[in-house]
Amino acid sequence: MHTDNTNRADNTNDTQTLVVEREMPHALEKIWRALTQGYLIEEWLMKNDFQAVVGHRFKLSADWGVVDCQVLVVEPHQVLSYAWEAMGLKSVVTWTLTATSSGTHLRMEQSGFRPDQQQAYQGAQYGWQKFFANLDRVAGSLS
Repeated sequence: MHTDNTNRADNTNDTQTLVVEREMPHALEKIWRALTQGYLIEEWLMKNDFQAVVGHRFKLSADWGVVDCQVLVVEPHQVLSYAWEAMGLKSVVTWTLTATSSGTHLRMEQSGFRPDQQQAYQGAQYGWQKFFANLDRVAGSLS
């Protein structure tokens, strides 16, 4: 484990990335809608004022606090990325969608956890598993 505590934000070796991947039996379009429509995001993630517009600043609100976000990349039905900042964590969440013969392969990557943020990293591991299950349910309910 790298233990140098100097602050070098440009050195990616100083941060950890959490990756969650799941095959979902839903059309790519349904997953994209669940990732980009505010009322659907609220059903699986948190209350929000999201818009799929690069540069748009939005907030995700939960009982434990608020996440400040900014949309970084929107490639419809392929990639969605946004800055995710909460409780000292400055990270980037990137969703990648790939159509498969049985639905959609969904990959979520959250990068930027510093070595002193193990509690945040562990919390994110737990949280994203729950969010993925909710996302699966929401996408499955769409017609």
